[in-house]
Amino acid sequence: MQHDRSQHPISVQNEKAIEAVLKEIVHPVTLSKIAVFRALGLRARSLSLPVMVGLVLSLIWRQMGSVCELARVVQREVVLWVPKTKVTQQAINARLRAMPAELFENVLEEVLPVMRARWAARKRPLSKVMTWVQSRYAQVLICDGSTLDALIRKVGLLQDLKTHPLAGRMSVLLDMASRLPVWIGHTPDAAAHDQRFWDDILSRVREGSLLVFDLGYTNFERFVQMTRQNITFVTRAKGNMAFRVQEDIVRSANVRDRVVWIGESDKDTTQLMRLVEMLYLGKWYRYLSNELDAQRLPAEMLIDLYRQRWRIEDAFLTTKSLLGLSYFFCGADNAIRLQLWATWLLYAVLVDVTDTVAEALKHPFADISMEMVYRALSHYVHVASQGEADDPIAYLVANYKLYGLVKRKKSPRKIKTDTPLLPLTDDDFS
Repeated sequence: MQHDRSQHPISVQNEKAIEAVLKEIVHPVTLSKIAVFRALGLRARSLSLPVMVGLVLSLIWRQMGSVCELARVVQREVVLWVPKTKVTQQAINARLRAMPAELFENVLEEVLPVMRARWAARKRPLSKVMTWVQSRYAQVLICDGSTLDALIRKVGLLQDLKTHPLAGRMSVLLDMASRLPVWIGHTPDAAAHDQRFWDDILSRVREGSLLVFDLGYTNFERFVQMTRQNITFVTRAKGNMAFRVQEDIVRSANVRDRVVWIGESDKDTTQLMRLVEMLYLGKWYRYLSNELDAQRLPAEMLIDLYRQRWRIEDAFLTTKSLLGLSYFFCGADNAIRLQLWATWLLYAVLVDVTDTVAEALKHPFADISMEMVYRALSHYVHVASQGEADDPIAYLVANYKLYGLVKRKKSPRKIKTDTPLLPLTDDDFS
């Protein structure tokens, strides 16, 4: 995949709407970091922090095949706020290896609150489950990890390896409503367990929030910690989890909602938990939460909330497949981290544009395809170059059917059963 990507020509041209967002929000942040840049002992040469941020963002957004191609492009045209510059591939690669990736991380951390404020200012309908949950919790977050793809053994120490090494593992804390990242972590150890990020995750979850995660994060000590910090969580329960029933809330042919004791008393992890089980298509699904009040968190809503965990998988798919985080321009650990932060920054910009389209179409964000918005922008570039359009959002909204911006509704699965199922939200697997 990576070798094939390096042979591709540029597939996305300059898009003024995206450039405007980046110049308005990102560029001022890069300028404010120049003092930090100099304090680290880095010289303000031609490839300074603002210039490198502009180059890397263009490299990713326009899907250039290589750093060599970027060097050619920047010599013949203005790239974001970077003027035409004669620079070599070697110089850019050296900067990718040497410029502290934390500088890009700091830029991302300052941009995200601005993006969240823009999202909060918009008026678009929310799905039933998001409307319900936002009125009851301070934050609704999802956490998960994903292994990064392999590196090509072309230069440096990688040439001596027998196999293509993986680029590490990332851990992400995502806002369920806005789809914007709250925090992104990275380790070069691709075999690292997701639980090594627990301290980083919980330090960023406010009291009164709700956190959704999968089985990989099962840790009874952390469950106790979250309960003490007044953090509600929803997760899947392991099939072999030992428990002792304290109280039956609901018990029917296809739904069991119980308060149970879990944990080991000798390790001070024993606590009361809520265990909700649902029979669906012949299989029992088990969910666990520290919210014991079935009035505050009904069983059907608890299940719906866990199903929304798939939103973070959508985010991983967007960053990897659409924005190219499955392809690394440089194999150095510093360059990998630098590309990681830059890709998630562009992901936040794409969320911002998609949400603007959702507001204009009066649809929930979940109804709009981020992938098709991204692809439709390239069509707009060609139309605008011919003088037939000058507003990308208006153009996308007017042609939303042509470009398939609104996701198609999936046909409901036919279930042969005599027992009623819990009501599920319309946008669960959209």
